[in-house]
Amino acid sequence: MPQQFDPIPFEIDHVIAEKHLGLTRPSNLALACFHCNNFKGPNIGGIDPLTKKLVPLFDPRHDAWEKHFLWGGAVLRAKTPLGRATIQVLAINLPHRIAHRVSLIDEGVFP
Repeated sequence: MPQQFDPIPFEIDHVIAEKHLGLTRPSNLALACFHCNNFKGPNIGGIDPLTKKLVPLFDPRHDAWEKHFLWGGAVLRAKTPLGRATIQVLAINLPHRIAHRVSLIDEGVFP
């Protein structure tokens, strides 16, 4: 979700949490919406719901968004195990989040 459409200011997130020895430097920091950052917590991986294997979460500093995700209307779809685990851990497709994106699509401002 672009920051301009979120009513809550984005937060600075450690891609690799400090508890996992992630450093506070630009290459390990990214903006994240409150909801994604809250669900991600210190996680650096998740279980792919399809394969049931542990995989890393999406790293916005090193992974190409287009390789792992695509929009299916207001629903974020995964192309890879990393994408599936990230969508699940961050709870990106909860009903209220989809409803918000639907309203933005109806306004013609998303995606």
